[in-house]
Amino acid sequence: MTSMTIRVDEKLKQSFDVLCDEFGLSNTAALSLFMKAVVRERRIPFEIRAESESDTRRQGWEAFLRMRESAQAAGAGGMTLEEINEQISAVRNGN
Repeated sequence: MTSMTIRVDEKLKQSFDVLCDEFGLSNTAALSLFMKAVVRERRIPFEIRAESESDTRRQGWEAFLRMRESAQAAGAGGMTLEEINEQISAVRNGN
């Protein structure tokens, strides 16, 4: 046997420890299971991916269109930037 030291975010470790406890595993046993799966399958046993730039742009545009439709349905469509800023200022000032 050997030991391994890793650095992780404290909150992540705490959440991981709680889940491992719920599973009836130590964090060492859980990490060993993960490492064995990686070696056995010769891959990370879950998908790791980043959205392509075009997917991110498309999703952003679709979200913008949904928000615009929502705003128009609520009667807030067609506002100028100045009108929007005035509304934001009014809300911030409690008016």
